[in-house]
Amino acid sequence: MRVIIAGGHGKIALLLERMLADDGHQPVAIIRNPAHAGDVEAAGAEALVLDFESTNAETLARHLANADAVVFAAGAGPDSGAARKLTVDRDGAILLADAAERAGIRRYVLVSAIGADGYDPDQAGEDGDVFQVYLKAKADADADLRARDLDWTIVRPGGLTDEAGSGLVAVGERLERDSVPRADVAAVLLVLLETGSAVREQFELTRGTIPIAQAL
Repeated sequence: MRVIIAGGHGKIALLLERMLADDGHQPVAIIRNPAHAGDVEAAGAEALVLDFESTNAETLARHLANADAVVFAAGAGPDSGAARKLTVDRDGAILLADAAERAGIRRYVLVSAIGADGYDPDQAGEDGDVFQVYLKAKADADADLRARDLDWTIVRPGGLTDEAGSGLVAVGERLERDSVPRADVAAVLLVLLETGSAVREQFELTRGTIPIAQAL
């Protein structure tokens, strides 16, 4: 299975790339900085240097040719301002969906954020509170994907940690806010891709007590 991963140098993406490669798949990491190519290649992925903020759906679709699935795991990062939450977290996810449709790729797994729909609209304008803009950007991207005729799954993880994955999670439409290791998020994405489960489903994800395959 050839899987294109947007945000390919992110911590979740690097973990997922290694898991995919170890299972015999062909991960392709979309990265903006060519200096990151060595890191993604060390994780077992092919590097594709492309800036989401300066490309279009037609160009991106050409790079998606022959892929079996796409994953959006990109984000503007904690040090970015409100404007880039919109251009990366929202517009980047929408761009990937546009390109997937053009390329005939149906499987799309989107990494969102817990509680995304609970943003404060009074604080979520372009000049508003950065975290509220972030939540709105995620919510808007999720809503766009839900409206498309694709085999989508939207994963909304809680607070991300670098702890070792336990393989035990909680999954639900609405969960109490809690943390989850990035390794467990990556493992959930792997199961979604390999099994095709949870198509047209959106769920929140935190640490828990249920094995991943059973929780999904």
